[in-house]
Amino acid sequence: MPRQVFEFRSPDRFVVGTVGMPGERTFFLQARQGSSLTSVVAEKQQVVVLAERIDQLLNEVRELQSASGSQEPAIPEQAPPMLADTDPLDVPITEEFRIGAMALGWDDSAARLVVEAHAITEEDQAVAEIGDDGPDGPDTLRVWLEAAYARAFAERARAVVSAGRPACPFCSQPLDAAGHVCSRANGYRRRG
Repeated sequence: MPRQVFEFRSPDRFVVGTVGMPGERTFFLQARQGSSLTSVVAEKQQVVVLAERIDQLLNEVRELQSASGSQEPAIPEQAPPMLADTDPLDVPITEEFRIGAMALGWDDSAARLVVEAHAITEEDQAVAEIGDDGPDGPDTLRVWLEAAYARAFAERARAVVSAGRPACPFCSQPLDAAGHVCSRANGYRRRG
């Protein structure tokens, strides 16, 4: 089957969302531009790391622009409140692939952050370089985001992750309604 590359250069929407109850949620990255809608499955930890890395990359670019006296549009420290997106995922939610690897970059020519999500591949297959559209490689979702929208994406991602089960204050593992075996309490069952 030929490789698919889903590109969104000016997305109307790019968000993280979930389907399912806490403890059984499936995380999705979803991009929409006009009538084109792409949804890919992510692991919770991938979403956490993506949000952290987006903020980190934007902070680095911001510092470089400030140090060089660049005339580029200013990168905000936080997302403007008007960009907050609390709506549910768009339907239909059709899984294109599960994410195996992700990459981030800054496109100087467009002054935008680039997010790439690559499908899970066999162990011996190398992940494509950012921007590589060759026929070989995993299916890819590629999204360009203005800095303010990237900050809003990261804020929503953190909110979606934190909306799940609360963490145990001792071992940081998720608490189930029935409790869990807490390694920090020598195996005693703690209740939520």
